[in-house]
Amino acid sequence: MTFQSALERSEETRHILLGNGFSRACRNDLFAYDALFTRAKEQLSSRTVSAFQALCTTDFEKVMRALKQTRLLVNAYSSSYGELASILREDANSLRNVLANVIASNHLERSGEISDDQFRMCRAFLNNFKTFYTLNYDLLLYWALMKEDVDDLNLKCDDGFRQPRSGPMEYVVWDISDAGKQNVFYMHGALHVFDAGSEVQKYTWSNTGIALIDQIREALDSDRYPIFVSEGASSTKLDRVMHSSYLSRGYRSLSNIGNSLFIFGHSLQENDEHVLRCIEKSNVSSIFVSVFGDPGSLDNRRIMNRARNLEGESKKPRGHQKKDREILFYDAESARIWG
Repeated sequence: MTFQSALERSEETRHILLGNGFSRACRNDLFAYDALFTRAKEQLSSRTVSAFQALCTTDFEKVMRALKQTRLLVNAYSSSYGELASILREDANSLRNVLANVIASNHLERSGEISDDQFRMCRAFLNNFKTFYTLNYDLLLYWALMKEDVDDLNLKCDDGFRQPRSGPMEYVVWDISDAGKQNVFYMHGALHVFDAGSEVQKYTWSNTGIALIDQIREALDSDRYPIFVSEGASSTKLDRVMHSSYLSRGYRSLSNIGNSLFIFGHSLQENDEHVLRCIEKSNVSSIFVSVFGDPGSLDNRRIMNRARNLEGESKKPRGHQKKDREILFYDAESARIWG
């Protein structure tokens, strides 16, 4: 169905889960995995490039998962290959850091590179939803939510960050005791969100007058890295998430939503199985999944088959009749997120 038909069929309260397709719909040349790999190659060791070639992929997460699994097997088979196991571990960690650097260095320089008309279209799309969950690291969602001068929408968004209690700083902080109204969740972290040990900090333009991407690059140059869950396997991602109070809050929130959930631009791959299980445990009554291109393609058939398994067992209050969860599909291009 079209996106508009999906809206009409959904409940009044809706939530959105955004995948990489949200960013690719804006600038596919920057946010496609192939584009990231092309730009990352010069920073990767020849060994790591060979790993991509051996696995016939440009998916960073797939290679990181393979490197870590190979290290475990090397250790399991023999204690004589400790040096090889160390190299595999180092290459996996290096690949994660390169990915962060490449995303930052190949990000749009300024929000002004996106036209006001594009922001208006995106904000009109986002205005259909109450809660925003994103698996993307880039700044596009943040920019769109903050671009209040392009329309008259009362787009309600709260990412949980506040001024430090000690007074205004160059950044804002996230405090679990003061994040009750949060409705924007970066499920796997974001380029502008940093773990400073005693607190989670978010870099802002408004407090410094310095463009976010410039602040991020300065931090990376100083070996300070954003909160960035890029491990390959779902179980490893979940481990990272659950060891962060900031990230785990988003995980718990997604597990507890009701009404209608829209998924846009996500391929429902097994490396995000922990997120899909959250949806299965939730109390949503209907799930609308975007499909890009030919519905009969091999990958789209896989997506739809996995989506149908999201029916799960929705939680119902005692005494209420169980309602079947609907799984429906809509044309991704009909959403016209960026125009």
